[in-house]
Amino acid sequence: MLKIALYGKGGIGKSTMTANLAAAMATQGHRVIQIGCDPKADSTMTLLGGQAVTSVMDYLRQHDEAPTDLSQISARGFGNVLCLETGGPTPGLGCAGRGIITTFQLLQELRLFEEVKPDIVLYDVLGDVVCGGFAAPIREGYARHVLIVTSGEKMALYAARNIASAVANFADRAYASVHGIILNKRNVPDERQKVEAFAREAKLAILTEVPRSDDISRCEDLGMTVVEGAPDSACARIFQDLARDLWALQHEDCHA
Repeated sequence: MLKIALYGKGGIGKSTMTANLAAAMATQGHRVIQIGCDPKADSTMTLLGGQAVTSVMDYLRQHDEAPTDLSQISARGFGNVLCLETGGPTPGLGCAGRGIITTFQLLQELRLFEEVKPDIVLYDVLGDVVCGGFAAPIREGYARHVLIVTSGEKMALYAARNIASAVANFADRAYASVHGIILNKRNVPDERQKVEAFAREAKLAILTEVPRSDDISRCEDLGMTVVEGAPDSACARIFQDLARDLWALQHEDCHA
């Protein structure tokens, strides 16, 4: 099972990257789970025709008992991707990171991986603050590989450095490692050079570069990924190529 967590500053396009990777991997014949680990609970909407799945935290607030079946907190989206969202606490109350920990404990009890038997699990994780909850995918062994999504904007790169440092803190515990960077372009001056400088500093590779694209915006307005809505576009091909490259990590993991 290939387990990848995508981290980055809020609003940097993690959900767009994650959902398009999930869609691409699904079209390549893999069984995929996407877990949104953000209080906004909107990671999987473009896989679900613009609809929202009931998040784990919302379910727990609305019911006296925890869910007993995965169907109560999940939905099947494009390419049969299984979509789940952790959600978060009532605004102004509680800890958002705690929602991730609660969700992961529940998914263990429901035997998510044993029941679904996925080839690939993708976690879409907020990276502005890498506290214990938001670090759970890498700290608890749920993910093996981390992809950092960034642009050349100052605050995006600041968050990227924090994420790389957080992952490095677990390097001696055989937890997740950063596989590389996804450059999600915002067309800021000298953007490629700024991200390349960060990549050199962190000793990481830039895995791919996603340009600003009207195709992505148009498809998201329709509740779709670009892989579904514009499969022959240049952007869709970028995600398909990245999905194939990432699948190769599965073979590395098997021989690790």
